[in-house]
Amino acid sequence: MNVLIVQNNATLGDIWQRHLHRHGHVVDVVHDQESAVDLLQEQFYPIIILDVVLDDGSAFAVADYASFRHPDAGVIFVSNTSFFSDGSIFQLCSNACAFVPSATQPDDLAAMVEHYAKPV
Repeated sequence: MNVLIVQNNATLGDIWQRHLHRHGHVVDVVHDQESAVDLLQEQFYPIIILDVVLDDGSAFAVADYASFRHPDAGVIFVSNTSFFSDGSIFQLCSNACAFVPSATQPDDLAAMVEHYAKPV
């Protein structure tokens, strides 16, 4: 399954990518809104792991574009802040399927990817 990771922290994105590869997924990692949108124009990702706070661009713009271009794609939002800890992200983004801390264990993240991704 194809997975898109949009993560500011390159080291964390690489850890997640390697772990998901070991679970048999094809994973692309980008670090900004423009790169994410470019990839979403080219192919379908059933699941997107998206950092809520991007240094370059807007996570909400990425989620909105994914919702428009690929309505069946789910978004797992990750954050290292307590912002949106009230669950409001689910009201803001119709394709949000999870909101987890950036410190989530890779095994747990892989399980969420497999659970929330819709087969094509």
